[in-house]
Amino acid sequence: MDQEEISVEQLDWIPVPSQLRDGLQNQPLSKRQMRNWSLVLQSRRIRFRIRRVQQGWQLQVPVERYQKALDELRTFEQANRNWPPPLPQLPQQKENTASTIWVLICLGLFHILTQKQVSLLGHAAVDWYGLGNADAGKILDGQWWRLVTALTLHSGGVHLTGNIVVGGIFANRLCRELGGGVGWSLLLLCGAGGNLLNALMQSPSHRSIGASTAVFAAVGLLAAINMMRYRGNLRHRWPLPVAAALGLLALLGVGGENTDIGAHLFGFACGTLAGILYGKFASDTPPSGKVNLLLVLFSLLLPLSCWLLALLFG
Repeated sequence: MDQEEISVEQLDWIPVPSQLRDGLQNQPLSKRQMRNWSLVLQSRRIRFRIRRVQQGWQLQVPVERYQKALDELRTFEQANRNWPPPLPQLPQQKENTASTIWVLICLGLFHILTQKQVSLLGHAAVDWYGLGNADAGKILDGQWWRLVTALTLHSGGVHLTGNIVVGGIFANRLCRELGGGVGWSLLLLCGAGGNLLNALMQSPSHRSIGASTAVFAAVGLLAAINMMRYRGNLRHRWPLPVAAALGLLALLGVGGENTDIGAHLFGFACGTLAGILYGKFASDTPPSGKVNLLLVLFSLLLPLSCWLLALLFG
């Protein structure tokens, strides 16, 4: 009698076949498959039980709910057949460490130059800070070159070292992703854009200096480019890269007595916007070697030209 009861109980529950085809099958389910399917059945209020078998798992449902369970699981598998989508192919990394180091060395050497008494273009002793700081009133009066020259000035060794260390990490990463020409061009333009927005929002007497506006532009660029690259894979979590970058902005960009929070925030905003546009329109068509070379020259000539204008008309 006991044996008959066991047999009847076993016949009341049928294992769900791993291929969701009609007919009993003994092939076990993987742990991931078992978890996903059990959630589907639970959401559809279909009773089930889980059994551990050799080399896997078995999901059993009552006989009277067997066909309903198959239909629900087939619908689930059909809806998720191509999910998650394959990860996008990453662009080939460009070796850029040496050039990044040289840019940072030049930034350090220029800081040393600004501490010396130098005569240039009619200036008995060049007042680098007076001529090149991001003076909001003078920028809005037409001295647009200050948007760039201010990125090359630092208040002291600590200020300079912080921007070289942190900025070097993000600049090198950005240029490895995009190439030196695109990376440095975007850094300069977004840094200048951040200074412009800051000048528009501040009082005319506001002044600022430092490459940190461009540093946070690099953070925004990297975050936005990765957000656009993985937006099809992250589903509802696609803003995570930008959220992480905002956390970094809050951690590094709002402390210190002389910190220009507006410049950091607007630099980040310009970088984020540029990263979104790049990810949407340009990420699949990297520039040719000739275009990249022209952008490298542009990146070199822009700060030099801006300083020349500052010395001539400042």
